[in-house]
Amino acid sequence: MALFDTTAFRILEQGISVMWQKQQIIAQNLTNEDTPGYNCKYLDFEGILKDKIRANGTIKKELNLAQRLKVDYITSDQEDRNNVDHDTQMAEYTKTAYQIDALINQMNGNFTRIRSALVTK
Repeated sequence: MALFDTTAFRILEQGISVMWQKQQIIAQNLTNEDTPGYNCKYLDFEGILKDKIRANGTIKKELNLAQRLKVDYITSDQEDRNNVDHDTQMAEYTKTAYQIDALINQMNGNFTRIRSALVTK
């Protein structure tokens, strides 16, 4: 439906999806914080979005917010070669939860405006 086929709607939809994936990766890191030799994983989304904006000058209609999974093989904070920092991961998890909440609130605001426009008195 053309009503929801806007760049803003696609950004919100894909943003929620990317943040959900990021939260799942953080949860996986936290689950493996005591696993010897486990390397922390990160979702690189912001870098790709910045690259797209730099390349195009603007965000095009056919926007696809891709992401890359990065694994930290360099840092080794613990004797067992596990590099998951619990406090850092919890802070990222909380930050991501707030970002998801903000995106959902923005989308709900859009739906509220559409409903208001459709209601006839």
